[in-house]
Amino acid sequence: MCGITGWISFDRDLRSEQETVDAMTETMSCRGPDDRGTWVQGPAALGHRRLAIIDLPGGRQPMTAERPDGSKVVIVYSGETYNFGELRTELAGRGHRFTTDSDTEVVLRGYLEWGEAVAERLNGMFAFAIWDEQRRRLVMIRDRMGIKPFYYYPTADGVLFGSEPKAILANPLARRQVGLDGLRELFAFVKTPGHAIWDGMAEVEPGTVVTVDTEGVRRHVYWSLRTQAHQDDRETSIAHVRTLLDDIVRRQLVSDVPRCTLLSGGLDSSAMTALAARQLAEAGETVRSFAVDFVGQTENFVADELRATPDTPFVHDVARQSGTEHQDIVLDSASLADLDVRRKVLRARDLPLGLGDMDSSLYLLFKAIRQHSTVALSGESADEVFGGYKQFFDEEARRADTFPWLVRYAEHFGDDGNILTPGVTGALDLPGYVQDNYDRAVKDVERLDGESDFEYRMRKICYLHLTRFVRILLDRKDRASMAVGLEVRVPFCDHRLVEYVYNAPWSLKSFDGREKSLLREATADVLPKSVYDRVKSPYPSTQDPQYAVALQGHAKDLLARPSHQVFDLVDRDWLRRAAERDTPQITQASRRGLERTLDLALWLEMYSPAITLS
Repeated sequence: MCGITGWISFDRDLRSEQETVDAMTETMSCRGPDDRGTWVQGPAALGHRRLAIIDLPGGRQPMTAERPDGSKVVIVYSGETYNFGELRTELAGRGHRFTTDSDTEVVLRGYLEWGEAVAERLNGMFAFAIWDEQRRRLVMIRDRMGIKPFYYYPTADGVLFGSEPKAILANPLARRQVGLDGLRELFAFVKTPGHAIWDGMAEVEPGTVVTVDTEGVRRHVYWSLRTQAHQDDRETSIAHVRTLLDDIVRRQLVSDVPRCTLLSGGLDSSAMTALAARQLAEAGETVRSFAVDFVGQTENFVADELRATPDTPFVHDVARQSGTEHQDIVLDSASLADLDVRRKVLRARDLPLGLGDMDSSLYLLFKAIRQHSTVALSGESADEVFGGYKQFFDEEARRADTFPWLVRYAEHFGDDGNILTPGVTGALDLPGYVQDNYDRAVKDVERLDGESDFEYRMRKICYLHLTRFVRILLDRKDRASMAVGLEVRVPFCDHRLVEYVYNAPWSLKSFDGREKSLLREATADVLPKSVYDRVKSPYPSTQDPQYAVALQGHAKDLLARPSHQVFDLVDRDWLRRAAERDTPQITQASRRGLERTLDLALWLEMYSPAITLS
């Protein structure tokens, strides 16, 4: 796992720009604390920061290989290829000779053998760029589900690229400007494929190859979520899901550094942890597991519409049954509200896209885990794959011609648009933006011949979660983890599992009337009964009122700075009312609005973006 960056300029020799290349590379130091390297030759400059996971001494980058004519092919690679062993064997049989044991060299030599089509052979999470000296072109490839981030910025004579926007923004050619559509992305809680929020910047979309040469920029989609008939009955489907999960977990446990699991006590992380524990036990090893908790949360927990139970009792049930070496990471409200922590989260994400204390706690959890492990397996994305969220079962959300997670979003988290000034609200027209995005998204959903209206509607809901919603959460997890040099793997994003379960009809996904029926039955033998019976509970949020009080204090400090740029966007009167509200009257919506305002203010201070509303 690493951070990559680069600059292609066909009209100049970039050897004179080493200082800028170094600056771009150093922005990725958190993603790669173990090593750094750059390769600059003529029109191409590549930078790499390494987090060493596999082949610690041999996987240094940028990595080069030569064609028979002596021209070089150079790669900077971020991620993991879980089937690199099989590919290495195949390539060796085709005459390739390897000098390292790393998956990076397998991908590089795979490109020499198959060109861009190497992407179709990879199983993993990855974002990589290859400079092909012979063909004078850059090839950028991203994994199918968009687990690893990847951005690029076309210039007059080439392109800038990086794992994160900060790498691109370190180059003077990149403008720090955000327009109306960028602001809409910040507040609409939708993820438009390809959109990077910063003007002029784009993301390499999941499942896509982007090539850059003197003719310009071209895109090629090598994978997308396609509709196919599901032929297996219930028992066969359950058995196949389990077979896939066993193989996926086994592959993703491979590491030359300490690994662990993230355990929330929900079905997803519990199943993944239990499978990992069983497999490691066969080798005489014990899996480490970690969970986040808050001071006093379990003892004083109050059920609400989203969370019926606290996580900790279920976490401990799994840890006992699976025999994990477990540790709870218990956080207090002072840490969650700390402005320095908020700055670090914003720095990790480059944008005020956060989920408040749920982002701060995730960052602090990963920071604590990094003291013990370098790799963690997560249950992320199982809800999108198997159908676990409440909106999958909400009739209003099922019928709505909009993104289903937005139907009750305002009820639980407030309307982010309410914190903005009337002028900004009018200029953004968030309802229109969301509707246009939804209409474009559902046009891509293929209907199976003979599929009922209800099954087709549920297919669309599943598609939207797998191609829009999950990408918001994957980006959040990647940025928070890599900000502290922790690699988080997501077994439920294996494309084989995604394709198989996506095409299972909804009647099969929910055959017992509950969420994630296929996953529950496929892993029933390794789960405690308490977890098997537990109703879905989202990632936890602190219930301590002192957290909201701390937010109000920070808001009052901001109000004492009336010339702050944030008041070009945020309604000052709304913020004053929220800051002065009595503690018992601070709703989740008010708290969320305070968090959003503080994020915006700090982001404006840290990045100094030019905001345009026309």
